[in-house]
Amino acid sequence: MTDKLTRLWATKTRDDEWWSSFVTSPMAILANYAAVEVRWITPNRITAASFLVAVVATGGIVFDGTACFVAAALLIHLSHILDCMDGQMARYRRVSSPTGSYYDRLTDQVQVALWFGAAGYAAFAQTASVVPVFLAMIGIAFYGLRGYAKYVALEIETARDPDYPTKMARLKQVETLAGLGFGPRANFAWFLREQRKVLAFDEGVFIFMLSAALIFDQIVPMLWVFAVSQLFWGTYKSWQRGKNIGENRKLALQK
Repeated sequence: MTDKLTRLWATKTRDDEWWSSFVTSPMAILANYAAVEVRWITPNRITAASFLVAVVATGGIVFDGTACFVAAALLIHLSHILDCMDGQMARYRRVSSPTGSYYDRLTDQVQVALWFGAAGYAAFAQTASVVPVFLAMIGIAFYGLRGYAKYVALEIETARDPDYPTKMARLKQVETLAGLGFGPRANFAWFLREQRKVLAFDEGVFIFMLSAALIFDQIVPMLWVFAVSQLFWGTYKSWQRGKNIGENRKLALQK
């Protein structure tokens, strides 16, 4: 039991997002403990199941009502647990593939648009105001800009230096400082350090933020936080990547 759990823990993304890091990802490891040996359950099927659950959760947000909102919040968490499971299973079985990674990331992007688009509609139905709809649109657009700027910058840098992705991968390597084999003090210290990631306002934060807003029926304030945070991070990340491209160009010319 311990050996299998240790090998499963090793598949956890080391620099995971906020809520994923200490909630949904560990829950996915526990679920994988039972699922990883079942051959007909494959990473790609889990990816498909995660997206299907996300679509059903979107319906719960649109239909409104306390029961539907609570059900949608639970389904959003289930979708994210499945989203963590697919990568863990692929790494455990050593069947990771570029195709699987592509569809995993693609569905992640789409479901964020679905969830917050549905939240904007639900808030519009409650308030008869178009402001929540625009907040949702701003948040979705600038969240998408974060990813778009990243991949445009990657394409430009790779065209100039084919080894650029490998160099970046080496820089992003994170040392394991907690988990199985580490004591309570090390794990508690790691837990405290993880809390600063909440300021990144990425998908891991959205899972908590959106589900809490649905349970407590506070969609409009949540949409304000979503729109403002993504406006800031989308603008800042885009500027930062453009600045880095310019600086890297100067370094290349100096050589």
